[in-house]
Amino acid sequence: MEEKKAIRMQIQKRLRQLDETEKRIYDQQIAEKLYELPVWQQATTIGITVSKGHEVNTKPIIEKAWQEGKIVCVPKCDPALKTMTFRAIRSFDQLESVYFGLQEPIEAITEEISAGDISVMIVPGVCFSEDGYRIGYGGGYYDRYLQHFLKPTISLAYHFQIVPQLPVEPHDIPVGMIITNDKVIVCHE
Repeated sequence: MEEKKAIRMQIQKRLRQLDETEKRIYDQQIAEKLYELPVWQQATTIGITVSKGHEVNTKPIIEKAWQEGKIVCVPKCDPALKTMTFRAIRSFDQLESVYFGLQEPIEAITEEISAGDISVMIVPGVCFSEDGYRIGYGGGYYDRYLQHFLKPTISLAYHFQIVPQLPVEPHDIPVGMIITNDKVIVCHE
């Protein structure tokens, strides 16, 4: 969809312009709002991606989860099938750099965690609407995975990644909540 591509490019350009100091402050504000949520506090297992580049920094969030005794699982993608599974990691040493510089779990030393065992899923994206729809990176991995994921979903974003409305396709799955540096948006119950 051309409109989605244009929006993705526009927001990615804005992300690249974010100053390092501002980014660090925003990342901390977002993380603190996440930690205050009952859904975080009650979660035993967190599904989350290891951030890269201009995304909200998830490494401190992963470290906080470990400190709190939570199981952290990150996606392992299968590019041939455009599917993913989640695998538990206990340290960043259990990750390897794969295509596009993504950090993924090393299969030989990590254990797969089923969707039913994940308490909350932190869903990445480039751009979000207030009703929870998102534009990701174009692979459709999360939309496919979330079709069968019935627990809470949260996205982390900077305030300028939120737009009033996005083009929605039948396969798009909205998230339940978006946390920005400004506020927590409850998209649907």
